[in-house]
Amino acid sequence: MSDYQTISYTVHNRVATITLNNPKTMNAISQQMRLDLLDATKRVEADNEVRIAVLTGAGRGFSSGTDLSEGLAGFDDIEQQIREEYKPVLMAIENSSKLYISAINGTSAGISIALALACNLTVMADNAKLFLAFAGIGLVPDGGVSYYLVQALGHKRATQVFVEAERLSADYCLANGLVNKVVAADDLLSETQTWAESLAAGSPIAQALGQQCLKAALNDSVSEVIDLEAKLQITASTSEDSMNAAMAFFKKEKPVFIGR
Repeated sequence: MSDYQTISYTVHNRVATITLNNPKTMNAISQQMRLDLLDATKRVEADNEVRIAVLTGAGRGFSSGTDLSEGLAGFDDIEQQIREEYKPVLMAIENSSKLYISAINGTSAGISIALALACNLTVMADNAKLFLAFAGIGLVPDGGVSYYLVQALGHKRATQVFVEAERLSADYCLANGLVNKVVAADDLLSETQTWAESLAAGSPIAQALGQQCLKAALNDSVSEVIDLEAKLQITASTSEDSMNAAMAFFKKEKPVFIGR
């Protein structure tokens, strides 16, 4: 069931699905949608029955970006709007202890690209595109799009796709590490749900701590990453899940992870 005005929220087999749900505007991100998304991320984090979250869009596209019909929606300037309403949602996904999978249907444009790429993993429909419209309308990337592009593409190629306001195809995104999988459009949600459920059967502790290691590796030195891995391995290796998994290995049984 959904308690929101602009998104839907469902849980099935330990997977929460958050769907941007205003197809008449191609899921333009309104102020109400930003508030709904922030609440949904808090709901994911607080629910011990949820292990994986999927983020997708209803209708013919993921999102057209900010709902421009609202203007600044009561803010003095766009910087304030981004810092106070977009950034909390994006950082809630970025810092979540649960894995997020974005399922990009149709087109993702503008700041909605940041919403999709903030997720840990991404599945993209074969007919979907990332539309980097910013420079074409005299704007800079926002919401962290610059960060995600440079991390995946490197500085020179990221510069090119920005200044040329490119539409990046699913095949391009897959080949260049922006997404993990490309699937037939008709199969996007079923394939993503299947993947999410398989990950939900994994170790929540290992997934959460492993994300800390992998994110640290983006900026820290090898020495610092080794130290962090060693520190977090104490928590992982002494967990009930890890000890039970070790016993299951020797018994040639499939481990069952309970998150302790």
